[in-house]
Amino acid sequence: MLLITETHVHVDGPTLAGKQRDTLCLTWEERRWTRKRVTTTDGREVALALPTGSLLHPGDIVAVEAEWYLEIEGKSEPVLAVTPRDRNEAIRIAFDVGNRHFPLAIAGDELLVPDDTAMTQLLTRLGVAWKRSAAVFAPLGADHSNEHGHSPLDGHVHPDLGGSDAAPPPDPPTATSHPV
Repeated sequence: MLLITETHVHVDGPTLAGKQRDTLCLTWEERRWTRKRVTTTDGREVALALPTGSLLHPGDIVAVEAEWYLEIEGKSEPVLAVTPRDRNEAIRIAFDVGNRHFPLAIAGDELLVPDDTAMTQLLTRLGVAWKRSAAVFAPLGADHSNEHGHSPLDGHVHPDLGGSDAAPPPDPPTATSHPV
């Protein structure tokens, strides 16, 4: 049985060329479980023994073997899709959801939250338009910048491989001395 101990392996396209792609299709909650045995889409038994607090992301490559590699896929799951009327309403919804320590994702013009009784009660009380739906749930704040001991302030940056038009991240702050 293959033991996986890292949330992703840094590989490039040529490394994966000619290898069979296998997947683990997991919900958001399942992508948060750090220790478990799972079966891949192709029937391989693997064990996850990830660092506490790890989160697997759709698209992560977690293993590369001689003939195959393993990629994480997001599984569609029940969510509540909220359609805010404007930016202010979106901010208010995000604040109230976060204030209850629930995750929130953005999908186009909709905000997604877990399909949970507390969330249906909150959204109804707020008087916002929402519907039950199914989607791959990938909440905000669950990104690689804080994974594996790195923070945006330590200078660790993943290269932009997608041709993003976004400005480069700012330089990390420098320590300054102030007289007492």
